[in-house]
Amino acid sequence: MAVNTNDIQDSISTKELYREYSWYKDSFSSLLQEASDNFFTKNFRIEFIGLSKNINCLLNNEPCFVTKIKIDDEHDMFFRLTEKTIDIILEKVLGKPKNKFNINKISELEAKIITAFNSFMFDSIKPKMNMPDPTLLKRTNFDMINLTFILKDIVPENKSAGKVVVTLPLALLSPEKVESKGNTFANTDFPESEIFAKVIMGKMRFPLFDIKSLEQDDVVVFENSDIHKMTLSIQDELIEINLNPNMDLLIPQEDDTEGENMAARNIWDSIEVEMNAEFDSVKITLAELKNIEDGLVVDLTSLYDNNVTLKVEGKPIASGSLVIVNDRYGVKINNVIAKGTPTPVEGEESSEENEQSFAENDNYEEETESSQTSSGEGEDEEDDFDYSDFDLDDDNL
Repeated sequence: MAVNTNDIQDSISTKELYREYSWYKDSFSSLLQEASDNFFTKNFRIEFIGLSKNINCLLNNEPCFVTKIKIDDEHDMFFRLTEKTIDIILEKVLGKPKNKFNINKISELEAKIITAFNSFMFDSIKPKMNMPDPTLLKRTNFDMINLTFILKDIVPENKSAGKVVVTLPLALLSPEKVESKGNTFANTDFPESEIFAKVIMGKMRFPLFDIKSLEQDDVVVFENSDIHKMTLSIQDELIEINLNPNMDLLIPQEDDTEGENMAARNIWDSIEVEMNAEFDSVKITLAELKNIEDGLVVDLTSLYDNNVTLKVEGKPIASGSLVIVNDRYGVKINNVIAKGTPTPVEGEESSEENEQSFAENDNYEEETESSQTSSGEGEDEEDDFDYSDFDLDDDNL
């Protein structure tokens, strides 16, 4: 149940309605559904969506067909069907109209159908209401309870839905309250309760040439990372966390004395794309989360044994393990996921291991053709990053 403003909050007993919500839902949903099934021969589905006292914040000034029914000398109740609801009902009963339905131009026949349905719902609801003692009746501005329902066509293809609002005098109802059975959790249990979180090691822009050339045992260093900080993502909310780095992950940085062979590159290789590194989801206790919010250093030991995935444009290209190079985090590549083979540098020999594996596979060509055929059929798997999008023929340079 949504309470939109402080004025509405003050005008209703919100806590009381929370405790009574289940009773209203269980009591009246089945009654209205049964009334609809009997009147319209199971053509509609009715679902309870809202409960309010004295004010209905779910109607949003929608035009309604209102039926007032006198219960006794002192009490009345109301049925409000929105214009959309009546349109759904009449189209099912009378067929699709030539013109769009306008509630201000409702015909006598259409009005009789809706009024009869409202009366039918009243007969179903009436046994749920108490009959007050006539000697105690005194006309006052008594509290009213609004029950809001959604009416839908049972045909799944028809997505339209309308509202039905039933307004009842609270004096004639005896709602049951959900009573607390005591504390389900002890206060000492909460710090040890766990939630899943995503830890983002960092992100950085890398030349496409470097990413295409990734191989097993390569180390990708995120120069803008901080070994004392990472980012925690919980339900899309980002929280910076302070960490004590595990220096057992430290490896020495080696200078690249071989240099880069620019002749092996094309114009697309110098394009930079953003690559980020994310851990698999980890469990974190509420006590650790509280420490994060307080700015304290958190020791998430599970991180250091966790897999790290490198992603470009949200698509995985490689996975590996966390390392520390000097004062920066890096990833030691264990598996290259992305499609396409690395761009070979001139003079570099092919991997003997790959040649051997091809030679041992007698069905390599057959499997390759099968793979190419199936890849064009659009399987329901997560797409890997495809470098072919960046290929450019030399004739076009």
